[in-house]
Amino acid sequence: MASLCRNMAVFLFFVSPLMHSHLFALASTSSPPITRKRITFLTGLGSETDDTDYEDFSSPPEVVPSVKIPRLYSDFICQYDPCLENQEPCDHLKAKTGCLCPGRSGGDKPPHAPRIQALLPITEGENAGKIEVQWCAPQSVVSSYKVIVEGSDNAMQFGDAFRRGFVGSLEVGTKVCVEAVNNAGHSSPSDFSCKRFERPESSDHKLMAGVIGGGVAFILLLVIVAVVLCRRQMCQKARRESVIGLGNPSYKAERAS
Repeated sequence: MASLCRNMAVFLFFVSPLMHSHLFALASTSSPPITRKRITFLTGLGSETDDTDYEDFSSPPEVVPSVKIPRLYSDFICQYDPCLENQEPCDHLKAKTGCLCPGRSGGDKPPHAPRIQALLPITEGENAGKIEVQWCAPQSVVSSYKVIVEGSDNAMQFGDAFRRGFVGSLEVGTKVCVEAVNNAGHSSPSDFSCKRFERPESSDHKLMAGVIGGGVAFILLLVIVAVVLCRRQMCQKARRESVIGLGNPSYKAERAS
């Protein structure tokens, strides 16, 4: 009897691990799946909605930038021409439309030099005999302009909205400069802020030059036509002589002798 009990104990010792693993596998297959927690939202007067998963990360939230950087286009440049006078200042245009003004130096610094466009003699009207000085404004704060004529002690002064002024008659080669002025000082002369007066060609000289040029061109055309006609006549004469020679054997013999 003791041996039988001992044999049963040994049998249970080897069989119990197998039964334990079989029961564990059966429990794992029969247990319900694990579900994710949900958040319940209360809307209205207590109605419940549970459509949102707590751990649903399939669609990340959209990130909206808090600061938008504007893009700059050429259309935002203010329509301001520094060579036209009596214009509305660019700062006023910027305040009205939000356009962009070109960078310029402030009133605490001497202005840059303006640029002379032309020195034009006036032949008609009340300013006949004078010289009109035209210039363009610099990219600086300007309170006034000065027109300085070489050899003259008196400088003519004009307001900041002006872009032209009249000076007396000038001799050919006289140097004229335009200076910009503000509270910090005045601009320095430069190659583009100064110009020497050159008398323009008169209409009579232009007409004479045109007549001479047209006459020379006409003579050249006649020479070319005469040469072409002469060569054509020579070719036709040579052709006729060759035809006559072929039809008259005596003519050919005479030419051979």
